[in-house]
Amino acid sequence: MKRILTAVSIMLFITAGMVSNATAAEALKIGIVDLFRALNESDAGKKAKTDLEILIKSKQTAIDEKGKKLETLKGELEKQTAIISAEARKVKEEELERLARDFQRVVADSQAEVKKKEGELTGGIVKNLRDVINKIAQEEGYSLILERAEGLVLYSAKPLDITDRVIKKHNEPKTGKK
Repeated sequence: MKRILTAVSIMLFITAGMVSNATAAEALKIGIVDLFRALNESDAGKKAKTDLEILIKSKQTAIDEKGKKLETLKGELEKQTAIISAEARKVKEEELERLARDFQRVVADSQAEVKKKEGELTGGIVKNLRDVINKIAQEEGYSLILERAEGLVLYSAKPLDITDRVIKKHNEPKTGKK
């Protein structure tokens, strides 16, 4: 008898827990935001992308110049190997090595500068997007908003995605902030 009473008590406890979880789930409002898409499709994100592309093109031009100079010197050295003295060849090889190191340094510096600039440009935008998301969450009564990141959200129904609203609200002109 004691076992039956214990089993019935456990079943009642589990059932009560399931009912309270069902009511809690109904009150739970969840949203999903694709921050990557919001960053790329917002007006500020598009401008940042354009600015970054301009910087990349200017850096690429400098890299291409150094690369051409390096290739020219390498070609000259290959053509003149048989006709120049060992000492002159050594001088050209040292110059070629110096230019190769300089080329690698320019590439590394350019990559670092582009990465730094990207962080500067996108960091503020992402912070603003997060502020917009928080504002939407508070105004519309969201309990939880998740970021749609690779592998983080495996599936979500389309109505849960609030990315378009975040982009629209982020693009709205800021008034009264002066």
